[in-house]
Amino acid sequence: MVRKAIIPAAGYGTRTLPITKVLPKEMLPICGRPALDYIVEEAINSGIEQILIVVSRSKNMILDYYDRSVELETYLEEKDKTHLLKEISPPNVHFQYVRQTYARGLGEAILLGKHFVGNEPFAVMLPDEIILSNEKEPLRQLIDMFTEVKGNIVGVKKMDPSQLNNYGVIQPELLINTQYKIKDIVEKPQESPPSDLAVIGRYIFNPTIFAYLENVKPGVGGEIQLTDAIKAMAKDYTSYGLEIEGNRFDIAKMSEYVDLINYVWDSKEG
Repeated sequence: MVRKAIIPAAGYGTRTLPITKVLPKEMLPICGRPALDYIVEEAINSGIEQILIVVSRSKNMILDYYDRSVELETYLEEKDKTHLLKEISPPNVHFQYVRQTYARGLGEAILLGKHFVGNEPFAVMLPDEIILSNEKEPLRQLIDMFTEVKGNIVGVKKMDPSQLNNYGVIQPELLINTQYKIKDIVEKPQESPPSDLAVIGRYIFNPTIFAYLENVKPGVGGEIQLTDAIKAMAKDYTSYGLEIEGNRFDIAKMSEYVDLINYVWDSKEG
């Protein structure tokens, strides 16, 4: 059973400057809700009970958003606007927070969740990738597969070859339908990618991954790369990839951010 999730949200948001100088990328608005709220909702709907959000010193807005605002609640009650209280009620999940003092990579951010995770399998959800499905929540798709295989699982999606140098890319061995065994994984291949299956922001890990994160050396960009830890662990334990069903949007790409807003708006109108 996967009950815990880590959401890394400590990055500088360099792809979305200048707005992210003052507004965390995770709080970019999507039809009245911050992007992060879609990730949290997906986690809750997938059965997650506890969420650790990795933040930096400049991300206090995230903590405020998921806290109660007694002043605002009182104001709404006094002004006979109690119907709006449900809009600001914190979600029914347990939150914890930890600060990443300096952004040294996704791998280091996840390593900060070691004590939070304990000895349980856990999810990792990247908040700049919104995946919307009309069928089953993206994270639930991975959790359901995990109950069968019990190994690390990364969400993957087929990408245009020109985009693969921006992602981790797996060398797959097809198991059945959209499920793969990972033979190898390469972070941001600049040439000859091992496939067209890029890793997107959903993962399920066994806690053994922390031992590999602790030993991995700085990789691409001088950062502790999660991909390198997955690569090392895959040599000792069978790891898997799952093509996630759903519409994926990278909110750090302006065109996809606009597409996401239109998609959500059209869904509400429909």
